[in-house]
Amino acid sequence: MDSRKAPTDSRAAQTGHVLVAENLVKRFGGMTAVDGVSLAVRSGEIVGLIGPNGAGKTTLFDCVAGERAPDEGRIVLNGRRIERAPAHARIAHGMARTFQIPRPFAGMTLVENVMLGSRDQSGENILPNWLTPASVAREERATFDKAMDLLGFVTLARLAHQPARALSGGQRKLLELARVLMTEPTILLLDEPAAGVNPSLLEIIIERIVEINNRGTALLIIEHNMEMVARLCDHVLVMAGGRLLCEGRPDQIAGDPRVIEAYLGGVAA
Repeated sequence: MDSRKAPTDSRAAQTGHVLVAENLVKRFGGMTAVDGVSLAVRSGEIVGLIGPNGAGKTTLFDCVAGERAPDEGRIVLNGRRIERAPAHARIAHGMARTFQIPRPFAGMTLVENVMLGSRDQSGENILPNWLTPASVAREERATFDKAMDLLGFVTLARLAHQPARALSGGQRKLLELARVLMTEPTILLLDEPAAGVNPSLLEIIIERIVEINNRGTALLIIEHNMEMVARLCDHVLVMAGGRLLCEGRPDQIAGDPRVIEAYLGGVAA
């Protein structure tokens, strides 16, 4: 799909929603991994997505982010229908996504990795380098400065010129966060940001998520760390067996017997 021709849908924008997904279905052969799930994220909101292993959370994330196309349903991002748009088109319309296991370019420096997140750089094409080299140089300098600022934001500026292979797992998550912020998203999808992260780095990640949200970016977060979910999220969605089991405030979800059964005794009937 040409992102410039993506159909518009003004209803979501009128209600203050950055992202709306309705009745999403994703099948793999005879198995339905996501079965009629709907969700919505308003501007400035942090929404958590939780559930036991195999609940369908990552498949839902993949459908929303453009890694997979849903078999049914509709997705609206900032007033545009995007359920058939590729991932790069969704980035252009304001969505960015991190992964549970970050995979930076190990041989490149941190600042080079972050600079890769910048979109539509004229220096990527041959002609501007020949016809307007001074303009390309200014743009590259601005991109470098922005990348350094973001590395400072995620507390990695001192390592800017080190290869990414030297980073710990938690530092790689911070690097990935800096890289996706280069796209200036209106909504950020985070896939288990706490997984494999030591407590001190986790506090930094939580603080940065709060600051990103305070700057106006909405977030949708898959997470198993329930303490982190309770601290960060305004609203929580619970999936089990590919379906939306329940939703509500973190304190409501924590005591819901359906949630307890889904985690401890299988999917509630």
